[in-house]
Amino acid sequence: MVEFFTNFFSYDFLNRALLVGILVSLCAALLGVSLVLKRYSMIGDGLSHVSFGVLSIAVAMNWAPLPVSIPVVMAAAFLLLRLSENSKIKGDAAIALISSSSLAIGVIVTSLTSGMNADVFNYMFGSILAVSQSDVWISVTLSVIVLILYVVLYNKIFAITFDENFAKATGTKAGLYNMILAFLTAITIVIGMRLMGALLISSLIIFPALTAMRVCKGFKGVIITSSVVAVTCFFVGLVFSFLFSTPAGATVVVVNLMALLLFTIAGTLIRSKHTR
Repeated sequence: MVEFFTNFFSYDFLNRALLVGILVSLCAALLGVSLVLKRYSMIGDGLSHVSFGVLSIAVAMNWAPLPVSIPVVMAAAFLLLRLSENSKIKGDAAIALISSSSLAIGVIVTSLTSGMNADVFNYMFGSILAVSQSDVWISVTLSVIVLILYVVLYNKIFAITFDENFAKATGTKAGLYNMILAFLTAITIVIGMRLMGALLISSLIIFPALTAMRVCKGFKGVIITSSVVAVTCFFVGLVFSFLFSTPAGATVVVVNLMALLLFTIAGTLIRSKHTR
C-alpha cells in the first residue's frame, strides 16, 4: 500500500490533477447544495455545454481556452437567470435552450475546423493528462476566490436558498446574490472541465449534495458532509482511475454514485431505527 501511494504521488500530472480536482470538487459541493435546494441544479449541465461551445471556438482560433471561456460562461449564467426570471421561458427550458444551442455550435465549429482532435476530446470527456502547470495556477487562484466569496457570503446564500421571498422582505438583494451564485458556479464549471469534461462536470455539483441529504437535515450539516464526500470521492476516483487505467472523470462519477447508494441505505436504516 505504501509503495502504491509512493508511486502514485511520484507523477507530476497526478499531483496537478489531485490539487485542481480537490479544489473544484470542494467548490462544486458547496455551491451544489444551494443549487439542488433551489431546484436549479441543472445549471451546471447547461453552463458546461456553453463552455464546450466556447472552448471549441477558442481551439479553432488558437486562443487561450480558459481566459476566453470564463467571461463568456459567466455571461451565459447571467442570461440564464434573466431568462428564468423575466420571460416566459422558465428554469429547465431556459437551460435546455442555451445548452443545446451551445453544444450544437461547438460540434459544428469542431467539424469544420480541427475535427475531433485531442484538445476537443479532452474538453468533452476530461483528461488528467490535459491539466498543465498554467491551468493549475489559474484553477487554484479562481477556486480560492470562489471559496472565499462563499464563506464571506454564507449567510446571504443561506437566506436566498431557503426563503427567497423572506430574504427580499428583510432587505436582502436576492437577485444580486442569485447572480453571484450563478457566477461562482460558472467559474467552477470552467476550471473543472479539464478534468471531468463537459458531459460529466455537472455530476460534481449534483451528487455530493444529494448524498449528504440522505443522512443530514440541517443546512450546515449538509454543507460539511457534502464537502467531505466530494473531496473523498474525487480522491478515491482518481486512485481507482490510476489503478485500473479507466477514464478519471467517469471513475469519479461512479464512485460518487456508489457513495450516494451507500448513504441512501444508511439514511434508510437510521430513519427506520428512529421510527421504532
